[in-house]
Amino acid sequence: MYFIEQLITSFIATAAFGIIFNAPKQSLVKCGLVGAIGWMIYVIMEYHQFDTTLATLAASFFIAVMSQTLSRIYKTPIIIFSVAGVIPLVPGGLAYDAMKNFVLNDYTLAVALAAKAFMLSGAIAIGLIFSEVINQIIRQSKLRV
Repeated sequence: MYFIEQLITSFIATAAFGIIFNAPKQSLVKCGLVGAIGWMIYVIMEYHQFDTTLATLAASFFIAVMSQTLSRIYKTPIIIFSVAGVIPLVPGGLAYDAMKNFVLNDYTLAVALAAKAFMLSGAIAIGLIFSEVINQIIRQSKLRV
């Protein structure tokens, strides 16, 4: 039941962000699926006790690959799927808790939370970039053949 709840809520959150982001109406369900599947990769890896940063990296990599694939199929920009897709992974709550602890003068916890938020944000960026690099390598190798 836990996984179904996670799947549904992440789908809704991603699709709703697509609405806010002014994504085309016909791509909202696809945006929701990209985000929901990416979030499920994260949740399943965390359930199997992988490191949170590694789970975020894997999920963002998958989101980027799926975004590239859907953008080719439906002739839409990659950013429509990738930006909406990473929304469930963004460590906003963690960053909020870090800032709250700075204000409350609990610097030890604040620095630890800020470092974790920074690592998760970096993992998202690296996953997106790594996918694009692999995509470019594959494209270049096809052009040479």
